[in-house]
Amino acid sequence: MSGLPVKDNNLSPVAGTFQDSSPLLAAPEALRERAEKDGLLFFKGLIPRESVLELRMEVIKILESRGLTDSRYAPIDGMADVEAVNRISDEDIRWNGVGVTRDIYLAIQKLEVFHALAHHERLLSMYRELFGYEPFPHPRNIARVMLPHRDTKVTPSHQDFLHIQGETETWTAWIPLGDVPRQIGGLAVLKGSHKAGLLGVTEAPGAGGLETILCGLDYEWQTIDYEAGDVLTFNSLTVHKSMPNQVPGQIRLSCDFRYQALKPGAAIEPRSLLPHGPFAWEELYEGWTRKELQHYWEDAGFRYTEFDETIRWQKEKIC
Repeated sequence: MSGLPVKDNNLSPVAGTFQDSSPLLAAPEALRERAEKDGLLFFKGLIPRESVLELRMEVIKILESRGLTDSRYAPIDGMADVEAVNRISDEDIRWNGVGVTRDIYLAIQKLEVFHALAHHERLLSMYRELFGYEPFPHPRNIARVMLPHRDTKVTPSHQDFLHIQGETETWTAWIPLGDVPRQIGGLAVLKGSHKAGLLGVTEAPGAGGLETILCGLDYEWQTIDYEAGDVLTFNSLTVHKSMPNQVPGQIRLSCDFRYQALKPGAAIEPRSLLPHGPFAWEELYEGWTRKELQHYWEDAGFRYTEFDETIRWQKEKIC
């Protein structure tokens, strides 16, 4: 060893800004080239703003019904009653890494409009161009409701593949439910990091409980001031993390949807077909009107893979 200090990219500043890939939707080959090169794609205003704000209001209504919002502000602002939020125990706020208690998260998961957003035609059309196949939306949709609680932790840098497995060419859509400028704590992505393959991890606080070890990797962290309707998507091997929320009392709302190409021989890990949380589909479907959103994966013809716990720790790297 040279004795020189090794760069730890977990400590590098988030200095870069995403390039809007919207113009490439009319040029699929160029879109795929950028995806292969960067491991991420950002689309300005891909989804109608009103569709996103509709879901935002439904989530805020649930929080409001639990006495967690600040009545001095308009509900759409998403401002919390910090004293009420901090009356939630540390254990309850850490439940499942989603930022809210089990009963609140169940109410959100029961929202038909939440799951319907993952099937928005603008999203499906984008993934058709990216994959060159019909896209398959995983039903295990995730909502992040980051309340300004004393025990809230930012999500550490990580790769989604550790948690979802199946195909590495599974892509996550991160969608802010409202305007999320940098100071509210949007998502940052390490551009091009998917090329490093599956990386080693260490235990860390925050959603997922694992932090990717990035020492020695020379990639650039990027983010942007997100607005409602923007969509960020990235490969399951692309490293990403959340930024800290610096606005007192502000609730940060977002969702994670995952997609892969529906092609012959495609693999999926069966837990990707379960609800996100200890719930049952029939419990979530109560009162839904759109049958096409329910159990749509049952005849998809996937090859099922077994979840491999050992890959989380198979690579060790010391900075």
